[in-house]
Amino acid sequence: MTTVLFDGIKLLYTGDPEREEIEDAALVAEDGLVAWVGPAGRAPDADERVDVRGRAVLPGFVDSHAHLVFAGDRTAEFQARMSGVPYTGGGIRTTVAATRAASDAELATRAAALVAEMRAQGTTTVEIKSGYGLTVEDERRSLEIATGLTDETTYLGAHVVPSGMEADDYVRLVTGEMLRACAPYAKWVDAFCERGAFDGDQTRAVLEAGIKAGLQARVHANQLGEGPGVQIACELGAASADHCTHLTDADIDALAASAPHGASGTVATLLPGAEFSTRSPYPDARRLLDAGVVVALATDCNPGSSYTSSMAFCVALAVREMGMTPLEAVRAATRGGARALRRTDVGWLRPGARADLVVLDAPSYVHLAYRPGVPLVHQVFLGGLLL
Repeated sequence: MTTVLFDGIKLLYTGDPEREEIEDAALVAEDGLVAWVGPAGRAPDADERVDVRGRAVLPGFVDSHAHLVFAGDRTAEFQARMSGVPYTGGGIRTTVAATRAASDAELATRAAALVAEMRAQGTTTVEIKSGYGLTVEDERRSLEIATGLTDETTYLGAHVVPSGMEADDYVRLVTGEMLRACAPYAKWVDAFCERGAFDGDQTRAVLEAGIKAGLQARVHANQLGEGPGVQIACELGAASADHCTHLTDADIDALAASAPHGASGTVATLLPGAEFSTRSPYPDARRLLDAGVVVALATDCNPGSSYTSSMAFCVALAVREMGMTPLEAVRAATRGGARALRRTDVGWLRPGARADLVVLDAPSYVHLAYRPGVPLVHQVFLGGLLL
């Protein structure tokens, strides 16, 4: 068994509530796991040594919401939106058409490139959704491609209703033949509960069918306006309600009430990249945190409304626009994301966790918000090994 000592750490953010930050710290990894953390002066001997030379170290980011299996782009849509010009293109359906027309190899190459881009920026765990196929075979192959890139795969057949189908007919497909084809490749089931997508009854039907098939639930909820999505997520014990931009007091109460349940609670996953890209109001993270809600940050990386792979960018947006402190934002981008995926092996650096480390070219994680847009990730270690 090989042990590796990481020392010269100016500030170690562990993510462990019992000892969240350690100055002048060290960490020992053994066989891909964290074996020891503490003050550098007390570090045990190890077989190898990595001196980070006064830099900060934090857990790898956990991006719990991303749409990476797609083809084409929607540059024209973005340009029109930024110019204030009405856009009459197909939105999500434009990506659906391009994805259906692409080969498996083309989709896999694009998705793998995005995962590599994320890893270079410090993301060591990522969730990947389907949702741009919307046929039985295209959803199945999207998830099969995703399984080659991550263990966190989500069946999102209920993204939008495809052209030429009635909503109720499509829901029957999503909960029947499509689910049977996709369930072997998915860990999660999701639905876009929103006006213009799926209403509360349709969302509940999709999630309950997925749960019955052995999948765990997560929900696109309350992005464009108030609605039933958050309440449904909490009632069904979903791991996360994602977006959470427009919330009632009852929604916040429901999320807060789920928080004491720990791993079984519903996390509010906030996706500021979507608000940035669509010039929409940002979620009020302060309101959620003050109520005791567990919050995660994720990129929502997708070609239409949030084409960013940078968790650091989302941290900076959360601090600047959503009322979070740098500590709260980093916590949400690491441990919060792990909670949203119900993972206890990632998102923090304590003995027994994966040795997924990010070394910043800065003395503190505060620089992620203090120096937005600057490529501060110096090194990334996955399971103790340099990427």
